[in-house]
Amino acid sequence: MAQGRIQRLALGLFAFLAVAANADQFPAVPGEYIVKLKSSIAASHAGSIKALGTVKSVVSNDLGLVLVQRPMVEKQDTSLSILSQNPMIEYAEPNYIYRVFAGAPDLPNDPKLTQLWGMINSGDKSEGDGGQILGKAGIDIDAQRAWQIETGSKDVVVAVIDTGVNYNNPDLAPNIFTNQAELNGVAGVDDDSNGCIDDIHGCDFSKPAVDGDPMDVYGHGTHCSGTIGATGNDNTDIVGVAWNVTILPVRFLGDDGGGTLEGAIKSVEYATKMHATLMSNSWGGGGFSQALMDVIVKAKEAGILFVAAAGNASSDNDRVATYPANYDVDNIISVAAIDNAGNMAGFSNYGKTKVHIGAPGVNILSHTMRGLQSWSGTSMATPHVSGVAALLYSQDMTQSYTTIKQRILASARPISSMRNRVTTAGIVNAYYALTNQVAPPDLDDPFSWQKVDGTGSTPHPYAHNFTQTFTFNVPGAARVAVYFPRFETEGGYDKVEFKDANGVSYGVMSGNLGETFGPAVTGDTVVVTFTTDNSEAKYGFDIGGIAYQSAPAP
Repeated sequence: MAQGRIQRLALGLFAFLAVAANADQFPAVPGEYIVKLKSSIAASHAGSIKALGTVKSVVSNDLGLVLVQRPMVEKQDTSLSILSQNPMIEYAEPNYIYRVFAGAPDLPNDPKLTQLWGMINSGDKSEGDGGQILGKAGIDIDAQRAWQIETGSKDVVVAVIDTGVNYNNPDLAPNIFTNQAELNGVAGVDDDSNGCIDDIHGCDFSKPAVDGDPMDVYGHGTHCSGTIGATGNDNTDIVGVAWNVTILPVRFLGDDGGGTLEGAIKSVEYATKMHATLMSNSWGGGGFSQALMDVIVKAKEAGILFVAAAGNASSDNDRVATYPANYDVDNIISVAAIDNAGNMAGFSNYGKTKVHIGAPGVNILSHTMRGLQSWSGTSMATPHVSGVAALLYSQDMTQSYTTIKQRILASARPISSMRNRVTTAGIVNAYYALTNQVAPPDLDDPFSWQKVDGTGSTPHPYAHNFTQTFTFNVPGAARVAVYFPRFETEGGYDKVEFKDANGVSYGVMSGNLGETFGPAVTGDTVVVTFTTDNSEAKYGFDIGGIAYQSAPAP
């Protein structure tokens, strides 16, 4: 049991952060501002302020009002300051978004929405986790608020490079790409000369003979596509991040989920030829390939965003590269996975400099070839980011991949489990991305809590088939979290689980995580259980203290 006097550390990891969350701005069209020119300047001469942005329209000649477009990546406060300081401008204000006063905001009528914790997390236990890990309300992509602003556009084409897609699925079919040249062409002829014959709904590169039928067998690509763009508000099953979008199925992973470098290269090249807006890539493997990187660079030169899964080996991508996520090409966004309690998934790869952002990736419900199923992986996290990118492009198709990437990363919501794990230290947030805001700090991060003494260590290295339990109690605490100066276990196999005094699990950690915190556990007690298998033994971990939040006074 932890003992010792309560203290605040002024330095180091437990430094107290007196940071208050900023209030959210009112929703407005990103980059757009209503500007009133001074009375001496007619709105018909609005071209004189073009240096301050693009004049999109004259709103009112009588009032001297014009609509100005500023760069999409520029924060609202910055834009308003620049515009307001111009001597020709009387005032500037955001192009606010208005809604009818019809009660609570409408949600899509898709019946399984409540099971999609990645979209809207109510704090329940997620489907498929065996009722073991309690979710945390609000750990999601903030879809409910985002959908009040944008639900997608068929103009956005997301190439899902994977095991194919069940393009006949009723929830996906309305959003599946249709190649009109081939649909209305001659059977057996490559009517659009793109190297794939009769590719009405995409192309299949999984076999030596390329064909135009990317129908899924394994189910993985269908699952990813459901998260990206299952049709919204159709009273059918689930809803994707983007209700309206065009999904281009590109198959190179076969019936067993495996594929080759040849197929990967052909797939990326095909998606580029078909003018995809972005590519979603929930796959990886192999060593460095100059050829694969070259074709991704070719996609970049065509202006295409490339979203990639970080990998499922509980590995640090800064140390051991995972491809294609690790290629040093600036159109790539690399994605780690979190669970419904906000913990980094025990299987997820990470990397402080090589992995960009986290997203929901544990027990994610979506379509497969065997109906709706909950699957886990960075494969499931990646489509959440691809879906958010699709929403952003839907706002303005003229945005570059650079702008979209900057908006997604700059608006990431900070979360303690992502600290020192991804470059943004956060998870994707559709609402903050769409409104071009910086998300508020994570006040639940144990980094800013108080601390009491509490120590413990595993053997270094630890033994095989070994179990060790530590229990820490902080009287009067409302929540507690364990601080690890060093945490290194065999990723995915040797695991540390965190429970409260009643046996409720708040998460599992595994891998080489370095200096980190365990998940926040409600109550004054945390039980830490370490379990190993009979394979590789690592350093283990050291416990250097217990962070806590005090219970409010009665």
